[in-house]
Amino acid sequence: MKIGQPFKTLSLQQYFYYIDNHKKYTDFNTLGLYRSIVENEKLSPADKIAVREYAHRFFKKSFDFLQLKDPRTFIEVEFLGQELTKGDNDRIWEDIKKYQQRILTNKRIKHRNFGVYSKHLCGYDNCHLNGLMIRRDSPIAQCHMHFESDQRGPYHYNPEAYKADRKRERQIIRKELENE
Repeated sequence: MKIGQPFKTLSLQQYFYYIDNHKKYTDFNTLGLYRSIVENEKLSPADKIAVREYAHRFFKKSFDFLQLKDPRTFIEVEFLGQELTKGDNDRIWEDIKKYQQRILTNKRIKHRNFGVYSKHLCGYDNCHLNGLMIRRDSPIAQCHMHFESDQRGPYHYNPEAYKADRKRERQIIRKELENE
């Protein structure tokens, strides 16, 4: 069976029903469930918290994995109804970064080409590249989470190479201007 409607259009009772019977539905998506809790405009903040707590009974492990797969959704759901200061937000991101590194190390994953890290997300709504699947090291990758184990670009280890490239670029421009 299929649910046949987006989660963000469900009422409180429908959430409880679909969570209870999630194994019957082939299109049940836990990430979609947690995203919809934040996006649902029909529910009050108290109802959203109730749905989150009820979903945690069944999907707590999946929710914890959201820290790796989609950290923004994790933060929005975890701190639902709370006002966060800049310091709180920085501390939360540092905790998520440590958790991600621990999970990647424990599971021996050497890349993060899944979840939000596999798509272009620049933050602009009208960007034609939004949602495009990308490689981690491509120039259009907008990954804001970096670990010590990540390999950096060629200029990170050799600033002299960057300086040489800049000089070479200026020389090429001068030659082109002289030829015109």
